Amino acid sequence: MTQGSIPSILIRFCIPLLLGNLFQQLYNMVDTWVIGQTGITAAYAAVGNVGPVTNILIGFFLGLSTGSSVVIAQFFGAKDEENVRKSVHTAITLTAVLSVVFTAVGVLMTPVILRSMLHVSPGDTDNAVYEYARTYLTIYFSGISAMMFYNMCSGILRAVGDSSRPFYFLFAAAVINVALDLIFVYWGGWGVAGVASATVISQSVAAALSVVSLLRTDSWVRISVKRLGIDPPSLRRILRIGMPAGIQTALTAFSNVFVQSYISGTNGAPEIAMLSREQIQEINMSSWTTYSKIDQFFFLPLQSMALAMTTFVGQNLGVNDVGRAKKGVRIGWALVTGTTLFFMIPVLLFTEPLASFFQKDPDVIRGAVMLLRWLTPFYLFSCVNQTLLGAIRGAGNSTAPMIIMLSCFVGLRQIYLFVLTNYISNDLLPVGLGYPFGWICCALTMLTYYLFFFNYSKYRVTAKAGDGGGRLKN
Repeated sequence: MTQGSIPSILIRFCIPLLLGNLFQQLYNMVDTWVIGQTGITAAYAAVGNVGPVTNILIGFFLGLSTGSSVVIAQFFGAKDEENVRKSVHTAITLTAVLSVVFTAVGVLMTPVILRSMLHVSPGDTDNAVYEYARTYLTIYFSGISAMMFYNMCSGILRAVGDSSRPFYFLFAAAVINVALDLIFVYWGGWGVAGVASATVISQSVAAALSVVSLLRTDSWVRISVKRLGIDPPSLRRILRIGMPAGIQTALTAFSNVFVQSYISGTNGAPEIAMLSREQIQEINMSSWTTYSKIDQFFFLPLQSMALAMTTFVGQNLGVNDVGRAKKGVRIGWALVTGTTLFFMIPVLLFTEPLASFFQKDPDVIRGAVMLLRWLTPFYLFSCVNQTLLGAIRGAGNSTAPMIIMLSCFVGLRQIYLFVLTNYISNDLLPVGLGYPFGWICCALTMLTYYLFFFNYSKYRVTAKAGDGGGRLKN
């Protein structure tokens, strides 16, 4: 990424990432679609709304894997083979240790988090959404180590410019996931437990393929069992960049649990006002589920560009080419904004057919269409957020994005929702607008920081490329 046409490099790097993220989204989308076809609204709402809970732990770990990717990318750009190898083996060992911890924490925290999100008291066993969600999450967290190993290994491969193999592994896993969903749910009658088991098994395949690829590769990121262990300097570098990113992602996900809590407590539209409180909850959460399944597709190019910016900036600062790093950020923003506009138009034109693909309940479709039409245009602000987030992290600074995003996505958004629901309105659409409120605040703050306070020169690699002794300056 340190030579050649920048648009061509970013596009070629992003396409496998985009396709890989697309197939990764198929996991939950297919799970949700299969459950939606059963006609059980509570099960559909449960499977579609567990994302914020899983992202508390997975999001924290993704931050750590980002730290590993940045460190490896910068040393790879500086041609420091020994530090690349030390960082890789430290990252894999850290993943093995944390997989045990996260499995236990995930299984134990599931009931507590769900009760808070769904307003369910400890003695209440009649809430159908809670029971379905608890079943799904218990199985999911039991197999969380597979998700962790895949994400760490794919992050290592991307750090050295290989975004193709992670895509191939996800493609294989997605095919397996679809097949197992159909087998477990339609033929086996396992319901929610079936889609959760299919997700864990298919992700385990992706993880196994990723680990084997690193064991057999001829590049500097090859894993050697004999070298596994923690190298303290490498760990410090990874944690210095990865911890702020992990904390930011985990706390944002935790905050989103409370957003889901607001959504589950929203009032019913006039068409469903006569229904019971639990029925209104199921319909509103199902409407949000349908919206969020389509919403995730908007974030695919955004996430891909953020990862591309992390690697691009990291490698170019590894050879001290600050000008190229800055130019890449401008080009990356233009590319992802154009892509988002391209996807936005058909979504706005065909909202009702898209919403009805997941669920046939007219009340659910009505709520989902309303959310899609109002929230979709605001994704243009997220183009700014994700491009600059990837660039600043790629330079090795995770603290500033953490502070900005936590302030906007957690602090300001929660203040908005508290004031709104207590003093203005508790309807679904105003509550849903809490998300674009956070995106707008974040875009303005992130852009201000990047233009007036961020200095690439502080994050260069001090040693010259090829001397084998490169050290990160900051």
